[in-house]
Amino acid sequence: MILNERAFRHEQVLTVARQMMTAARTAPKGKGMDLLEIALIEGEELKALSDKMIAMSAENGLKFFLRDADNVMQAECVVIIGTHAQEHGLNCGHCGSPTCAARPDGVPCVLNSVDVGIALGSACATAADLRVDTRVMFSAGLAAQQLDWLPDCKEVFAIPVSASSKNPFFDRKPKT
Repeated sequence: MILNERAFRHEQVLTVARQMMTAARTAPKGKGMDLLEIALIEGEELKALSDKMIAMSAENGLKFFLRDADNVMQAECVVIIGTHAQEHGLNCGHCGSPTCAARPDGVPCVLNSVDVGIALGSACATAADLRVDTRVMFSAGLAAQQLDWLPDCKEVFAIPVSASSKNPFFDRKPKT
């Protein structure tokens, strides 16, 4: 039997993406509180995500959303990671407020932000270990957040995943 890599590449990338999700889930979390939500986007939803990013670029004037929207369409799938907003009750002051109670609405608890960052790093490290290409995208995460794909989550980031001859997420040309 001869198996050509091209015949099962998509399934292999999905397997890696699932392992990335596990790595994100098992990443350390502040006070051991797991507030993360993690999902895998593929198929028609990639086009919906890209379209949302294009619409957002028209609204906010940020051209890198267009470039990133193209990258989403070059990906086999996208992993999204977000957090529910919840204070940890430490009164640590890292958010800029002296106490958790004094933290203004809309200002995230720093531990929520750190948890997302550690999860992103764990997911990308897993991808690197398995030799697939990724890039953390704030733009695609914000679009996924606006699409409400991780309900009630804040600080959503996206990681497009690709296994191609050349990493499509680097050496990118800006849109004009």
